[in-house]
Amino acid sequence: MSYYYGRYQGFRMGLILWLITINLLMFVLTALAAIAGRVSLVSLLGVRGATFLSQPWTLFTAMWLHGSFWHILANMITLHFFGSYLSRLVGNRKFLLVYLIGGVVGNLLFALIAPPFATAIGASGAIFAAGGALAMMRPKTPVYVFPIPAPIPLIGAVIGGFVILSFFPGIAWEAHLGGLIVGLIAGYFFRRQEGPRRVY
Repeated sequence: MSYYYGRYQGFRMGLILWLITINLLMFVLTALAAIAGRVSLVSLLGVRGATFLSQPWTLFTAMWLHGSFWHILANMITLHFFGSYLSRLVGNRKFLLVYLIGGVVGNLLFALIAPPFATAIGASGAIFAAGGALAMMRPKTPVYVFPIPAPIPLIGAVIGGFVILSFFPGIAWEAHLGGLIVGLIAGYFFRRQEGPRRVY
């Protein structure tokens, strides 16, 4: 990879910023549609067990919708952290595959085992896929998780975060689990491709 200094190259949006931008635009569009009262994008694009066979696109579209400001804020911060790190390790293409497959598999698992008329939206399944891959590749990386005052291993933060969030009401833990499984499997193969790590 070559880097050129001393001349202006122009602004280029990275993959993570594109994903965050798309999620933010969809959040604004969903809010505007709800205010206008013409159509509910959550009903149209969210995934549910009772309708996903007749509306298979919802396995993909549901990962781009969010239900509240805090929902999208938490997800986009986590996406930036996990996504930036993982894309540097494996490249944008592999990261995007993990992200998208994790989101779809997470939504599929939700549709299969959640109550049939429950609706899931959010990027958490895709983000847990990125987190799972990172946790498998760099399990001992120290991270800070509020409100814990000391750093903990990345794998503990990811698995612990999944377990804790699963007890919150209204959380689609099934989607989290599906994404996490995809990420752990992908991370295992990515780590094997890296070979033994050397410290210099």
